[in-house]
Amino acid sequence: MHGKIAHCVDVAQLHRALVIKLRHHGDVLLSAPVFSTLKRVAPHCEVDALVYAETAPMLVDHPAITQVHTIDRAWKSRGLAAQGSAEWRLLNTLRARHYDLLAHLTEHPRGAWLCRLLKPRWAVAPQRSGRLWSGSFTHLTPPAPAHRHTVESNLDALRRIGLPVTDADKRVCLVPGAAAEARAHELLGRHGLHDRAFIHLHPTSRWMFKAWTVESYARLIAALQERGFPVVVTAAPVPNEMAMSAAIMAHCQTPPIDLTGQLTLKELGAAIAKARLFVGGDSMPMHIAAAMGTPTVALFGPSDDSLWGPWRTPHRIVASDRHPCRPCGLDGCGGGKISECLSTLPVDRVLTACEELLA
Repeated sequence: MHGKIAHCVDVAQLHRALVIKLRHHGDVLLSAPVFSTLKRVAPHCEVDALVYAETAPMLVDHPAITQVHTIDRAWKSRGLAAQGSAEWRLLNTLRARHYDLLAHLTEHPRGAWLCRLLKPRWAVAPQRSGRLWSGSFTHLTPPAPAHRHTVESNLDALRRIGLPVTDADKRVCLVPGAAAEARAHELLGRHGLHDRAFIHLHPTSRWMFKAWTVESYARLIAALQERGFPVVVTAAPVPNEMAMSAAIMAHCQTPPIDLTGQLTLKELGAAIAKARLFVGGDSMPMHIAAAMGTPTVALFGPSDDSLWGPWRTPHRIVASDRHPCRPCGLDGCGGGKISECLSTLPVDRVLTACEELLA
């Protein structure tokens, strides 16, 4: 289709842009600076997003975004006719926008065929083998250097097409919205919690091999309570996370405030923004905490903190110095869903990190 054309984007002719990020919640949130940069460089341009439906709250209300288009993964379970109809409606909606630029931030194959169907003047995506892929985009970004943070890797798409990125552009933006802020205020107030006077723990993860142990979290909660801090615990309303949260509660002599399963994603952001400190693993709530500017203690096991660490907020990363194999990227040691580099982290190291930020 396009072939490889070396010219840069003419900002004056950039009227509508589509940024595609088909990944999980944290990945989508870390793409937020791409929208901010596009809007600063081309303030006259309408910038849209295309994401999976469940991740849309990460970008809805972003001040630089005009429209958030979504793909519902449940379409596949509704039969071919229903899925085809939904896909056709989405395609017609996107076509009606007449995009000048398409920035595809992953190697998802949908980006290539969308590029061919929407026919933007400029299109950028990561390098990937195959003529179908390389022929779909005008620009391809080379693989990111090792240990380059995901925020920077996302912004490389704009650098590749000649758009300048400033330091101010790199802030990750999440807007909870008035309704979420009111709900968080009401819920925290019900427990007598004041702004910046409590510690927020989100011990669970979508992938439990990224989670510390129940016993360790219970001991950390007790130590923080002994120092006079109320502790709030949250988890997603899914069975495995609810079960882990309940187990932590059962191990606590003085149970913390349990908001497990009670917050939407926007409300979670609003609640974390009010905390004095956030503690959790490599998960979406950790990225939300960083976006809200809340000091963060992040526990890392098999994932690479140089790529996924808290972005631009005061933080401490606690990771094993006894396991040279990390970060391995595996779903637990030997694929067994338990990461020894994480499960063996001493409580006192995490507590020290908390105390440093609390001070």
